[in-house]
Amino acid sequence: MEFVILAVVIAVIAVAAISGFVVTSRKKKRLPTAPPSSPSVTAPPAEPHVGEEAETPREEPRRTIEEVDLPGSGAPAATAEAPAPAAPEVPPVEVPEPTAGRLVRLRARLSRSQNTLGKGLLTLLSREHLDDDTWEEIEDTLLTADVGVTPTQELVERLRERVKVLGTRTPEELRGLLREELLHLIGTEADRTVHTESGVGPNGEEKPGVVLVVGVNGTGKTTTTGKLARVLVADGKSVVLGAADTFRAAAADQLQTWGERVGARTVRGPEAGDPASVAFDAVKEGIAEAADVVLIDTAGRLHTKTGLMDELGKVKRVVEKHGAVDEVLLVLDATTGQNGLVQARVFAEVVDITGIVLTKLDGTAKGGIVVAVQRELGVPVKLVGLGEGADDLAPFEPEAFVDALIGD
Repeated sequence: MEFVILAVVIAVIAVAAISGFVVTSRKKKRLPTAPPSSPSVTAPPAEPHVGEEAETPREEPRRTIEEVDLPGSGAPAATAEAPAPAAPEVPPVEVPEPTAGRLVRLRARLSRSQNTLGKGLLTLLSREHLDDDTWEEIEDTLLTADVGVTPTQELVERLRERVKVLGTRTPEELRGLLREELLHLIGTEADRTVHTESGVGPNGEEKPGVVLVVGVNGTGKTTTTGKLARVLVADGKSVVLGAADTFRAAAADQLQTWGERVGARTVRGPEAGDPASVAFDAVKEGIAEAADVVLIDTAGRLHTKTGLMDELGKVKRVVEKHGAVDEVLLVLDATTGQNGLVQARVFAEVVDITGIVLTKLDGTAKGGIVVAVQRELGVPVKLVGLGEGADDLAPFEPEAFVDALIGD
């Protein structure tokens, strides 16, 4: 019996000793090992676990998310409480300047650039003796102003006869005489109205007035189309613009900008698309919107490229599927002189020109181009551009124009 008790005690002591050894071994395993005294490579910082904050060495204090500028924003990031940025304001539609008497108001500007012709003629006619040399100088003055050979000969002949009958010549008499003869040369009976009356289409629907604007690159054709839209809006008409100049990338954008300024919609197509298709769609849209006028800006055809001129004829034929075209306005640069007459002849062979728009008339002393181009085409000058301003396109008024030429 004693032997059994002794065996049990020894067993308990042995189990306790073994348990203590195991616990001590586990504690030793949990102790961190000492780092090497001279590491060869510095290990990168460990990635933080979810819920932990990464430590990033920095010299400046840590900022909150509200204080951090987002890339490209230029401003602190908006918070949930911050108000949303306001939408950009749509610019108000402009109210163009009324067209009535617009050329009269611009007379002073016109006279500053054009009075070389009028004053030159008055100075020559005021000479005491008007011999053949003087009359040749008068002819040269008119030719230099691009009046043209035939109109110049007619004017000189009439002036010679009337001066001979008049006898003595006071400055007032000479000015009145010259004014009468210039008005006779330019013509006061021609219809200079830009016709934009509504009509009836082939299917009986009401059709807006349709105006084609044609001309060579660089004459200000697209700008003139935009300015003409302002003229029509000022007269109380609703306008749809057709950007059929699809070969010049900026033309449609430029025309659309002009339209937006006066509340006129612009119909456009893909770049290098079919101009006739755009023109057709513009008239179709004008019919759908019951617009008063559709203005179609065509490509700036170079008059030496027959294929492009033929395409212009196609544009007109396609548009006429909706009904007749009311106006075909040819835009000419007044500074081009006789070269403008060459352009006019070629355009007249492709489409029936009904009126002429002379641009840059304020920047040249060659106002005689008004006479020459009317004689060349047999159609009147209807509009003149007198500057770079949005409202510097004016209906042509022969009396105001001649008064600007010869001065008061």
